[in-house]
Amino acid sequence: MPTSPIRPDAPVDVPLPPVDGLRLQARGMSRDVRGAGRVLNRISLDIAPGQLTAIAGSSGAGKTVLLEILAGLSAPTEGEVLHDGQRPGPPGREFGFVPQEDIIHRELPLHRTLVYAAGLRMPPGTPARTVTGTVDRVLDTLGLSERAGTPVRALSGGERKRAGIAVELLTRPRVLFLDEPTSGLDPVTGADLLRTLRALAEDGTTVVLTTHVPADLLRCDQVVFLAPGGEVAYAGEPADLCGAFGVGSLEDVYAAVADGVRVVEAAVPPGDARQPDASRARPAARVGALRQWALLTRRGTALLLHSRLSVAVLAGSPVMIVAMFALLFRAGAFDPVAPDPGSTAMIMFWIAFGAFFFGLTYGLLQICTELPVLRREWLAGLRIGPYVLSKLTTMLPVLAVADALLLAVLRAMDRLPAAGWDTYGSLLASSVLASTAALALGLLASAAVSEPGQATLMLPLLCFPQVLFSGAFVPVPRMTVAGKAISWAMTNRWAFEALGSGVGLAPLWRAGGSPLGPPLLASYGDSFGHPASRGWLILAAFALAFLTGTWTILLRKCRQGAAGSLAGR
Repeated sequence: MPTSPIRPDAPVDVPLPPVDGLRLQARGMSRDVRGAGRVLNRISLDIAPGQLTAIAGSSGAGKTVLLEILAGLSAPTEGEVLHDGQRPGPPGREFGFVPQEDIIHRELPLHRTLVYAAGLRMPPGTPARTVTGTVDRVLDTLGLSERAGTPVRALSGGERKRAGIAVELLTRPRVLFLDEPTSGLDPVTGADLLRTLRALAEDGTTVVLTTHVPADLLRCDQVVFLAPGGEVAYAGEPADLCGAFGVGSLEDVYAAVADGVRVVEAAVPPGDARQPDASRARPAARVGALRQWALLTRRGTALLLHSRLSVAVLAGSPVMIVAMFALLFRAGAFDPVAPDPGSTAMIMFWIAFGAFFFGLTYGLLQICTELPVLRREWLAGLRIGPYVLSKLTTMLPVLAVADALLLAVLRAMDRLPAAGWDTYGSLLASSVLASTAALALGLLASAAVSEPGQATLMLPLLCFPQVLFSGAFVPVPRMTVAGKAISWAMTNRWAFEALGSGVGLAPLWRAGGSPLGPPLLASYGDSFGHPASRGWLILAAFALAFLTGTWTILLRKCRQGAAGSLAGR
């Protein structure tokens, strides 16, 4: 099968190898969506291998719904969809899907981004040289070689669209689905992108796209035009589209369809389905969980270092907490001869809250900003467990360093007692576990929300209860029954109590000369009467519970993500 350069300026000596495209068929297929009714109605289609097909229609006609069902990402209510004569299986390396959202991270250079994507998609054990060569070839073929070192965020709209396609071409799929790839592009850039897709189809890949741009239709092999209500108004060659409706322009076709004109009862009759051979039907091996975790951890670290906002938060949070201590508390509060019980309790609380704040702020934006990327990589074989654990292992060293620096600076400022390594080891363990539990809570919240703005709003909502019900300002023994119950769910309470036990607040207050010590100790009851290890176990259990919740939410979102926007599209 002949190959074609993607762009006039693309190298012609490195074309993508030809592939055997997938045949797509729909037979009497309908789809009902709760709250929207029937969005597709009795659709029959036959899309030949290596064909470029456009799904067109007005907004709400069901274009995206049809695309996702053809891709096997959601099931029809009635009828069936066949891939080479068989029901669609789980998406694999022979499958490519480019949604409207960006499916690559924007912070890293394009080449490095594609190398990480290739590591998650290519067969286990693929040599690094092969991975790099594949990335170079795809960039050459898509005319992006000169932009290889450019951060994705600095690419133009058309270049980012091609970068999204480049991710899918790393494994040379037999079928490529694209949801409105020319949306938001100027006419020249849109035409250039369609030439890219045309060349892929000529090389054998079956390409199916949705579009609302009339000019896109003439560059395709087949047009499926949907009418309101999800019926097929036309299915055939684009050259015959205007004549079939008796109009003079493609824009007039939209008006005619809106007026109820139909020129077919069903789409092109299905042809003979090909049966795949046994070797093609076997699922490809996935990259192992350990390798996925290691690769995601490296990528997460690179993303963290390349994000100016993340670096600013990492550096600014400890500075803010230290400045607060310097302004609020005088030196010498832990003087064993004349301690200040009130200040010592508040110092322990704000250390606990500082550790909580570090972890929560670091975790809140870790997932919601890259959910489209995660969904697509999950379809390509990414496991959710390694993904969640990679977030933990990327951030924990940073949190541990921040907590250690906080303790060291406070000791240097005489806001903490002169004590041995056992005391400071206990304080560091309590702080790191408090940060870990808060990080896990931040990841849970980040997974639960749908956009970064919602995650930002979660920050005060999650912080205020941790302050009020920690037992620092109102000791737990003096709370109401409801307050005591709520305090059990606050990680800050257990961090505060573990820190207080580790630094020895109870014996310090008993032995000190301050008359405030015994009454204050009585108000806290046995809050500091347990070993610090008790708080450690509780904090670890909270972290495990939050991480499990994050895994559960992300798995559900990935399973529902493809069909999450069905209504109204």
